[in-house]
Amino acid sequence: QVQLVESGGGLVQAGGSLRLSCAASGSFFSIAAMGWYRQAPGKQRDLVATITSGSSTYYADSVKGRFTISRDNAKNTVYLQMNSLKSEDTAVYYCKGNYGLTRGVYWGQGTQVTVSS
Repeated sequence: QVQLVESGGGLVQAGGSLRLSCAASGSFFSIAAMGWYRQAPGKQRDLVATITSGSSTYYADSVKGRFTISRDNAKNTVYLQMNSLKSEDTAVYYCKGNYGLTRGVYWGQGTQVTVSS
């Protein structure tokens, strides 16, 4: 079993920065594709960024150039560096780990990010 625990959320002013962390328990983190998603009140959960086991990255257009996803396999942790934050970035941010068809997909419990304008 895998547990994903997010941290680093909080309240920040527009234009500020936050770094989210997602720590994974268990084995096989290095082969997992990891991602960050977010869900604002009353809206669906949307993809923010992903990173493959080979560290290829993908970003939603809304965060491109402002957010950076990275991973540290030695620490079983994936990060989301968020710069130039906007009020529309306010949401609960979730970490997702895709460990493949045989090992499964896992979600963290979420961390709240609130950007005040």
